[in-house]
Amino acid sequence: MARVSQEHLDARRRQILDGAALCFARNGFHATSMQDVLKEVDLSAGAVYRYFSGKEELIAAIVGEVLGSVHEAFEGAAKQSPPPPPDLLVGSVLGRTLDTKAALTVDGEPAFPRLVVQVWTETLRNPELARVLRDGYDAVGGAWMRIVEGYQEAGMMRSDLPPEHVARTMIAAVLGFIAQLSLFGPAPVEVLQNGLRALMSMQDTPAES
Repeated sequence: MARVSQEHLDARRRQILDGAALCFARNGFHATSMQDVLKEVDLSAGAVYRYFSGKEELIAAIVGEVLGSVHEAFEGAAKQSPPPPPDLLVGSVLGRTLDTKAALTVDGEPAFPRLVVQVWTETLRNPELARVLRDGYDAVGGAWMRIVEGYQEAGMMRSDLPPEHVARTMIAAVLGFIAQLSLFGPAPVEVLQNGLRALMSMQDTPAES
């Protein structure tokens, strides 16, 4: 029997993950069955279960993959001296993430923002998924703290503010923007970039006596 190439295995895994992501974005985690996933990807149960044991493992893999790529991008930025400014950095990483998932649509709208909201909801009742998400955000937050330290060392940012606070604020801005995409429809990443640029342009002014 001929051996299956790694390229084929990777493509099949990608097919399953993308199909499951569409199902979860469309109907939510609990309303989606493994039969729905099998139908979406047009594969047998044996073919799918070779890669994933069930819905929980599928959603954890989807989350881990996205957060892993985001973490890698921010770690790369943290190694630059100085790192790119926040507006350019966030726009680049978020834009690349959205572009990677652009082919996945539900009713003509991008599926990824809807999927993110579904994941957040599921973490309230799924401790294992909550752990995966927490670990991923901790890694991204750690990278962002190193980016902030780079800004501070380069004199680009006030040094009296805790890097962790800035990191959490930046992550909150991105997550909030994704939530808006899910609730209100598509918008270019430039909207977030311009908002960050406006905030970055503010100058401290002395209070009037």
